[in-house]
Amino acid sequence: MRLLLALGLAALLTAAGCSKDKDVEPPATLVKFPATLPVKKLWSEGVGGGKKQIVLRLGLGPATDNGLVFAASHKGEVLAASLETGRHVWVKKLKMPISAGPGAGRGLVVLGTSKGVVLALDGATGRELWRTRVNSELLSAPAINEKLVVMRSVDGRLHGFDVHNGKELWSVEQQVPRLSLRGTATPIIAKEVAISGFDNGKVMAVSLSSGDTVWDTALASPHGRTELDRLVDIDSAVRAVGDNVFAAGFQGRTAMLALDSGQIWWAHDMSSYRGLVADDENLYVTQSDGIVVALRQRDGSELWRNQKMKLRRLSTPVLTSTAVAVADFQGYLHWLDKTTGELVARERIAKERVTNAPIAVGDTVIVLTDGGKLAAYRATPPAGAAKATQPAATVAPSAPAAVPGSLPGSESPAAEPAAAEPSTPAAVPGSLPGPEPATPPAAPGSLPGSDPATPPPKP
Repeated sequence: MRLLLALGLAALLTAAGCSKDKDVEPPATLVKFPATLPVKKLWSEGVGGGKKQIVLRLGLGPATDNGLVFAASHKGEVLAASLETGRHVWVKKLKMPISAGPGAGRGLVVLGTSKGVVLALDGATGRELWRTRVNSELLSAPAINEKLVVMRSVDGRLHGFDVHNGKELWSVEQQVPRLSLRGTATPIIAKEVAISGFDNGKVMAVSLSSGDTVWDTALASPHGRTELDRLVDIDSAVRAVGDNVFAAGFQGRTAMLALDSGQIWWAHDMSSYRGLVADDENLYVTQSDGIVVALRQRDGSELWRNQKMKLRRLSTPVLTSTAVAVADFQGYLHWLDKTTGELVARERIAKERVTNAPIAVGDTVIVLTDGGKLAAYRATPPAGAAKATQPAATVAPSAPAAVPGSLPGSESPAAEPAAAEPSTPAAVPGSLPGPEPATPPAAPGSLPGSDPATPPPKP
C-alpha cells in the first residue's frame, strides 16, 4: 500500500510538471473577443434525474440517428429526444450502471455497462432488442453497420456482435500495458474492416466478416525510464477519409495510414488523448495541452494553431460548415474558424466539464456535460460567408437534416478564474482518488482517478 501511495504521489507531481523551483502553469483564462459567428441555444435537457452524476471517466456521450438524439446516465437512464426541439420521444430507466455509449445507427441504440453488459434498444421506442455480455468493463461507444456492432472493452479486446441478436461472432485482442490511461478508443467501420486504437499505441484493422487481423501498425512505441513516460495510449477514434486513416495518440504521434495496409505515409510527434476530426482536406487535432492544431491531410503540414485555450482540458473537436467546435472543463463551448483558427463564438453550457466528444449535425452541435446536461446549439454562418469543406463521413450512417437557422448571439463574458490544473495524466497503478466527489469503484481494469489534463490511468 505504501508503495502504491508513493508511486501515486510521484505520478501526480510528475504529471503536474511540479518542482521546488517551478510553479504549475494554470489553465488559460478566457478573454472577450468579437463574436462573428451567430449562435443560438436550441434546447437543453437533463439526463439522469437532474442531479450531478458521479464521474468515473465514463464513455458517455450523445449520439444521433433518424432525427433523434440519444444520451444516457451512469444511473441507467436512457433518453431519446427530437434533434430539432429537444422534446422527449422516450425515456427508459435501466437497472444497470451504464458506462459506454450510446452508439446509434440502423435504428439501434447500443450501450455498454461497467459490468460488461452490451445492450441494444430500438431507437424509435426504447424497447430492448437483445443483450449480451463480455468479461470486462466497457468505456466507449460502439460502431454499427447493417451486420455488426463492434465494441472495444477495457481488457484490450475488440468484439464483433451480430446486429440482429447480439451473438458474438469474433473477438481479437491486443496486449494491455501494466499502466494505461483510463478509457478506450471508439472503433470505426470503414469499407470491410473495423479499425481501432489500443492502449499499447497500436492501430489495428480487423475483417468484419472473419475477425482476422488485416493489419496491425504501431503508431508509437513506448520509451522512457518510467511507466508514466511509456504511456502511449490511443483512446480516441481514428478517422477514415477515402483510402486513408488518421490517428492520434497520447505521448505519440498524429499520422496518416493507408486503409488497405496500415502503412504510415506521414507522422508528426504530437500528444493527444482526445483525438482529431477530419473533413475532406484537413485534420483538426486537440492536443493534450489544450492547443488546437489544423493540419493538411495530404502531407501533414501545419495550417494554424490556437493556444488561447491551453490547459483547459478540451474535448474531441467536431466540425460544422465553417467552424471547429470544442468544449472545456468549465462547461464552455468554443467555435474556431476553420480557415484561420481564430475564435468566432463561445457559449456556456453549464458550470461543469465536458469530457466526452460533442457531436455535430450540420451546423448544430450537441453536447452532454459530465453532470448530465444535454444541450443543442446552432451556429449560423453570416449570409454570404464561404462555407469550408464539409466533415468527412467515416462511420455513421447519413445524418439527419440540421435544424432551422438561428438568431445572432452576443459576446461571451470572460470565464471565472480557473484553478491550476496539471497538464499530463496522474498515471498510477489503479489510479488515485481525485479532488472531485467520492465515486463508487469501477469495474476491474481501472479505478476512477484524479482529474488532471488527461484521464486517470487503469492498471
